[in-house]
Amino acid sequence: MATQQELSEIRQQSGVGFVETKLVTLFESPHYLKLAGGGELGPIQVAYETYGTLTPAKDNAIYICHALTGDAHAAGYYEDDDEKAKPGWWDDLIGPGRTLDTDKYFVICANVLGGCQGTTGPGSINPQTGQPYRLGFPVITVSDLVEVHSALTRHLGIDQLLAVIGGSLGGMQVLEWAAQFPDQLRSAICLATAAQLSAQGIAFNAVGRRAIKTDPEYKSGEYEAGAGPRYGLALARMIAHITYLSDQSIEMKFGRRLQDHDNYSYDSLPEVEFQVESYLHYQGKRFVERFDANSYLYLTRAMDYFDLEAQYGSLVKALKNTDARFLIASYDSDWLFTTTQSKELVRALIECGKHVSFIELKSPFGHDSFLIEIKQLQKMITPFLEQAYQSRLVESVQKP
Repeated sequence: MATQQELSEIRQQSGVGFVETKLVTLFESPHYLKLAGGGELGPIQVAYETYGTLTPAKDNAIYICHALTGDAHAAGYYEDDDEKAKPGWWDDLIGPGRTLDTDKYFVICANVLGGCQGTTGPGSINPQTGQPYRLGFPVITVSDLVEVHSALTRHLGIDQLLAVIGGSLGGMQVLEWAAQFPDQLRSAICLATAAQLSAQGIAFNAVGRRAIKTDPEYKSGEYEAGAGPRYGLALARMIAHITYLSDQSIEMKFGRRLQDHDNYSYDSLPEVEFQVESYLHYQGKRFVERFDANSYLYLTRAMDYFDLEAQYGSLVKALKNTDARFLIASYDSDWLFTTTQSKELVRALIECGKHVSFIELKSPFGHDSFLIEIKQLQKMITPFLEQAYQSRLVESVQKP
């Protein structure tokens, strides 16, 4: 445990200080969630965190949709963690005076349906059987994820969000939210995302799932909590992590440098000889410590299934009913979600007469840039949110 002095220093480092994860149960009987793929699911526990204060008018809320393996812990520290604890995954962006200014905004982030960080997923107990769902958990889609987010928003008494923001799978959720609940958001910020995953992206997900399923410890999904396909899941993460990087970022960080020695070993047995190999093994090991293999299978498949154009007939039809302002951003080194895909969204938004801003940001860090390049996000998002915030104030004054 950290000392009082160390805890005090942590408070100073993080804009929002110590936080806690809240739990709420939604979709209780008989009002179960009707799944896009058929069937029902309920009750559903949702893990979420909030930062800042909701105004009496409940008109300053910003909802963050996390990426594939993220969670509700977007900012701050947990008080019972030791000195090695890390802050929330977007901590530098959230807090007093920061881009998501908690002196002004009420920020919400929830773990997605199907996840393994507090929200109901394959590892949760099925109330009908008293046993974990495992592969008895129903197939879920991005539409289902957003349905749960929307329900949480209503549970908090919020009719309209000032903004919904997300990158990657989180950005897909933002787009689905604008299509499915067009009146529930005033503005939308989509980072490094697309209206559908490319065939190449689907292919990488398929290889990752294959790595998990062929691990002998996977046991057809019937592994015990704390056990499971550790090697297969680590391999899946290693494969996926390569897609989050760029060739330039890998060269910058590792090049062809060797690990722990100066010359080739000329031995085919060691798993680690280059620094980049050591890095990927480390990423795989860390991932296994915090994520569930079945959740990975379900969420990557939800990502594969997402196709806004096929679902609604066209991107224009999908996005025509919302009055939200859009900010679309891509990264020039991102080959998983390309600038071309972002421009397709922009063209559709322009065609249906929406207010949209677009920027291609320069970064050497590939798809992960939206988690790393905080200063770029600050310069881009701060004025966009300020405009949305001011327009909401103007409208409140104009109302009779």
